[in-house]
Amino acid sequence: MNFKYHSRKLFLLTFYLFFTTLSFAQTTVVSGKVTDARNNQPMSFVTISFPGSTIGVTTDNQGKYAISSGKPFSQLKASFLGYKDAYLNIAPGKEQVLNIKLIPAAAQQLNEVEIKSGKKPKYRNKDNPAVELIRKVIENREKNRPESYDYVEYREYDKMQFSLSNVSPTLSDKKFFRKYKFVLDNRDSTTIPGKSLLPVFLDEKLSQYYFRKNPEKEKTVTLGEKNVNFGGSIDSEGLNQYFKHMYYKVDIYSNDIFLMTNNFLSPIANSAPVFYKYFITDTAVVNNVKVVELSFTPRNTTDMLFEGKLYVTLDGNYAVQKADLTISKNINLNFVNGMNVSLEFEQNPDGRYHLSKSTTIANFGLTKNKKGGLFGIRSITYKNYVINQPRPDTTYRNIEYTVSDEAKNRSDQFWAQNRLDTLSKAESKVYKNVDSLKNMPSFRHTLDIATLLFAGYKDFRWFELGPANAFYSFNPIEGLKLRLGGRTTPELSKRYYFETYGAYGFKDQRFKYFLSATYSLNDKSIYKFPQNYIRASVQNDTKIPGLNLQFVQEDNFLLSFKRGNNDKYLYDKSYRLEYVHEYESHFSYDISMDRLTQSPAGSLYFLNLDNNNNSQIINGLTTAEFTAGVRYAPNEQFYQGKIYRIPIPSKYPVFSMDFTVGVKNVFGGEYNYQKLHARIEKRVYLSQLGFADVNIEGGKIFGQVPYPLLTIFRANQTYAYGIHSYNLMNFLEFVGDKYASFDVDQHFNGFFFNKIPLLKKLKWREVASVKAIYSELSNENNPSLHPSLYQFPVTGTGEPITYAIGKTPYVEGSVGIENIFKFVRVDLVRRFTYLDHPDVAKWGIRTLVQFNF
Repeated sequence: MNFKYHSRKLFLLTFYLFFTTLSFAQTTVVSGKVTDARNNQPMSFVTISFPGSTIGVTTDNQGKYAISSGKPFSQLKASFLGYKDAYLNIAPGKEQVLNIKLIPAAAQQLNEVEIKSGKKPKYRNKDNPAVELIRKVIENREKNRPESYDYVEYREYDKMQFSLSNVSPTLSDKKFFRKYKFVLDNRDSTTIPGKSLLPVFLDEKLSQYYFRKNPEKEKTVTLGEKNVNFGGSIDSEGLNQYFKHMYYKVDIYSNDIFLMTNNFLSPIANSAPVFYKYFITDTAVVNNVKVVELSFTPRNTTDMLFEGKLYVTLDGNYAVQKADLTISKNINLNFVNGMNVSLEFEQNPDGRYHLSKSTTIANFGLTKNKKGGLFGIRSITYKNYVINQPRPDTTYRNIEYTVSDEAKNRSDQFWAQNRLDTLSKAESKVYKNVDSLKNMPSFRHTLDIATLLFAGYKDFRWFELGPANAFYSFNPIEGLKLRLGGRTTPELSKRYYFETYGAYGFKDQRFKYFLSATYSLNDKSIYKFPQNYIRASVQNDTKIPGLNLQFVQEDNFLLSFKRGNNDKYLYDKSYRLEYVHEYESHFSYDISMDRLTQSPAGSLYFLNLDNNNNSQIINGLTTAEFTAGVRYAPNEQFYQGKIYRIPIPSKYPVFSMDFTVGVKNVFGGEYNYQKLHARIEKRVYLSQLGFADVNIEGGKIFGQVPYPLLTIFRANQTYAYGIHSYNLMNFLEFVGDKYASFDVDQHFNGFFFNKIPLLKKLKWREVASVKAIYSELSNENNPSLHPSLYQFPVTGTGEPITYAIGKTPYVEGSVGIENIFKFVRVDLVRRFTYLDHPDVAKWGIRTLVQFNF
């Protein structure tokens, strides 16, 4: 199951209940509420600004606002179309609350119109000047992208910060937390007005970007990178990579904006007028350029859409000069209580605009109501923007895939001189505070407990004991099975690793074991990208034919519960030597040698017929295999831990292929054969319709082999929903020597449920899937035509158990609901073909525990 991995994400996201933040001096902070002077109703989309500056915000749906600046402004302006501008005096350098009442510019005339209309006019796209304007923006979208230039280069400073919000100011006075006072008292009350932030995570990256249009080439050179290091089981680099996957770079000119692992439709996407409403709310002149303030709001506030304002130029370019994007509180997004994106643009010498700063702020919490939680802020500053300046071809060569050690170890002086933005007082203390924190025994002990609870391992510094969910399991062959194991950690060595377990079944009274030794050839952890290691392993354990689980993870207590007949097992004894080499381009290859002996257990048997048609029982099958495989996963990123890594799904496809040769009379091998296998997997993003995970797979076996060496299709008799398994197929039900399969797992992200009042409140989301296999069994491998081959197993009454798929493919599908209690997925699965087989279910209900935003 994926629960262990998903719970790690939740653990790392909510773990920091100890840490630090900020206090500014001489910052002007004003907050309050804007209402209509006639009826005291709150007014949304009112522009609040400091006169004479480009600093401005808009009021939210409740009319509330908060604005701040490090400059000593003494006046505040509030403006809204149809109302008189309000100018109010404020105290510079102080935090203050100022509620504003706006007076209509022509109250009598507005009242007369109100009486005549009788009701609010229906919003329409037709003959709507706001929609006509947004269509102009869409029409000029490609022209206003940086990629429209022949050459572009700029300096980029990327800062990622996480803070705990509204932690009690007296927490550090409590006895247990006094030792963490240096962390807990490092507060910031100015970055987000009305919030007291305590920073716990900080990452900085400075880079130089180059782009060439023809032939198209881009290159990013990392000049410096710096982040906190918590030590223990937390990998700060991997954590930062996952955070940046959540806080993707925002491109307003793209059709979709990827944030919090979801696609939001851009307000200037091709289809945006279908999903958004637009209103012209103000006009202004900025830098001698006339701009229109264009407010927009979702037609359905539960869809993955933004609300906010765009500032559009009327100079013929129809470029976005500024954008403020927020999400509705009704949106179907877990653990995110609010999110705001602010984009600022600067003018190029040719009159067009480029992005100068992007700030994405999100407020996380387990519930919508609690004031505390986690604040994440990613700000990206762009400077030294140069357009259409040719560079030699050498500039675009030697693309950087990993950050150099030199860039990771820049001095404080380098950062002081080269940051394109400033660190706040509290941010500047984070590095030192975390270094002190990780050396405290009490903090390390807390991390140790958290690792055991969430990851299932008990840390003994050089060695980890676990996983806890495999300590106990049961099955019909072994009965009660106890297992104890563990693995070494990078604290022992980054070069060599050991992993092992021992197990005992009380019913079959047999010991099982596993031992592997791995040596890293590039002085990196074997779990770090790029991998380059050699591994030797030996294993003696049970296995269910066709079960899609790795051996080391198979003894899971929750997976001990299975439906139907489940007494066909194998005793496997394997020896394996493998070499894995990944390249920075995300191309990799692996070479392995395997010797495997399979012996039937339970009701499973190996049997063939001699020349006289007499049955012969075979006690074991030994094979010797040599395998070479390649894999290409462009732009792949990982959720990285100290001793594990999990690929992060993305829009890029993953290609893999392997070729296996079985050799007779080598290491005891009994058969000559070859196997070819290929797979393509891709996540397809469908904008407002969510996304689909698509997998296409195929394989062929050359040579004559008994059925245990054929492709045994991935069945699932547990009650957990298997993403890559056939959930209503029985173990060992289908085999083949040639096949092609595809499966699609579609997530609609609540697109339909969000339109139904009751389901909208539940925040449920729709899922659907379809899985199909087209397969053949050649005459060469058909035991009914070749009695010397192992006969397909049958029940005690002679009914077949194992079949070849005929001209009709095996097909199953499901519809389901996910996000139940935010973690649970339930699918109603339907099997469509081969319903005449014994002990098969036409329908089934399966569940899955997963973590998603």
